[in-house]
Amino acid sequence: MTTLLSDLVQYRVLFQLIFVLGIGGAFQHGFQISAINSASPFIKLFINQTWQNRYSTPIDGETLTLLWSSLVSVYSIGGLLGSLAAGHLIALYGKKNCQLWNSLIPVGAALLTGLSKVAGSFEMILAGRFFYGVNAGLGFSVHALYLGEVAPKKLRGFTNSTGPIFSIMGKLLGQIVGLREMLGTECLWPFLLALSGVTSLVQLLLLPFFPETPSYLLMQKGNLEDCRKAMKQLWGEGDHQSEIDDMMREQAARSKTTILTPLELLREKSLRWQLYILVVLVSSMQLSGFNAIYFYSYDIFQAAGFSLDDIPYLTLGAGICEAISIMLCSLLVERYGRKLLLLTGYGLMAFVLGLLTVTLSLQVWSHWMPYASIALVFLFIIFFATGPLGATAVISIEIFNQFSRAAAFVIFGSLNWVGLYLITLAFPFVVTILGHFCFLVFLGCIVIGWIFIYFFLMETRGKSIAEIMEEFNKLNFRTKGMQASKEIQEHPVCTRL
Repeated sequence: MTTLLSDLVQYRVLFQLIFVLGIGGAFQHGFQISAINSASPFIKLFINQTWQNRYSTPIDGETLTLLWSSLVSVYSIGGLLGSLAAGHLIALYGKKNCQLWNSLIPVGAALLTGLSKVAGSFEMILAGRFFYGVNAGLGFSVHALYLGEVAPKKLRGFTNSTGPIFSIMGKLLGQIVGLREMLGTECLWPFLLALSGVTSLVQLLLLPFFPETPSYLLMQKGNLEDCRKAMKQLWGEGDHQSEIDDMMREQAARSKTTILTPLELLREKSLRWQLYILVVLVSSMQLSGFNAIYFYSYDIFQAAGFSLDDIPYLTLGAGICEAISIMLCSLLVERYGRKLLLLTGYGLMAFVLGLLTVTLSLQVWSHWMPYASIALVFLFIIFFATGPLGATAVISIEIFNQFSRAAAFVIFGSLNWVGLYLITLAFPFVVTILGHFCFLVFLGCIVIGWIFIYFFLMETRGKSIAEIMEEFNKLNFRTKGMQASKEIQEHPVCTRL
């Protein structure tokens, strides 16, 4: 307890920065996912009314479905574009400036969505959703990279895991304010869509009081004095020379201090296995069935006999379980390590999916079987948030160094947004064909990812970037035999810091 209180005092500015980054970063993504679900019946009604006012005829079902699906999917398109632009913008302007300019986007999007009903234009919602997506795509990368470079080594796991925490907190807040007792009404839904602009405005006002990341100031700007000031501001008074020495060794290990582009990263042999791990981590998370479980939970709750009015509160309960679990993950990730959380989480998720397939098949056999399915849905969410959700973000930051991390997150973000788009697009058709047996497909994907992680992912807890890179060099250059050391010298990205 004494150590915890001491850390809270010493690193209080760091914790404040984590909060400011979170409310304008990953929080936005989580909020927009849940807010659009809460407002969906009112938006569809608004589209129909607007169409009738314009053309004096009700909108047909196919056109309404097309417009609604466009409103939902355009968010992913904006997110993909934001992710693709992240690496270039971060290299040019740094994390702090990118995040400041990115905070302006939701403010404009909030004006579009908030005034859409008054203007009688569903096209304004479409444009607002697109800009919200751009903000989320760019903010996801900037937020994660900012977190990865402001924490001391002993708090690196906790700090990096706060990104998913704020994403889930945004989702939870969206579920709460989307209830019919708050903003989930026909009159107030525009304010629900516009609410996240407020948190971005708060970030825009507060972030200028915090420093740029120490590694960016030293390794890319060459400003040792500003680096020391940033360390003291974030980490308190003390001797931070060892961290500065690590950064200098990492900088000296490269012949040039330019940031890699995504294309250069794909061609870099010394980072080949890091990319393999990254692709497997993202694919395993997207194909784990987590988003599908959220999609299918409505039917499961309805099959259990709950009314349509009660289901939003059950969904809120699932969100609360997810929020508590990701907070637990942030505490466990430094104690038990990243790899153990991944393997345990995915293993338990696969077991739950198998049981869920059985209970869904036997829904009519017993009155308690639907309730068993509900319990399994909650367990699946808990296991996912406690393990893979937080640990994936931490590992993805730690296995790349200062010069490749931005490009890696362009690839990470792009895969994540494309995967989200394809899953939400294809899952309804998969359910139509396979029914509840579709969860066996996700179970198989989890097993494949589990095997790869078990054999090829090393533990990164407590290791410096130099030690992590040396471990990966054993995989990247193992076919070179006795020439491995020579190859490593030719690829200084992965030499000792």
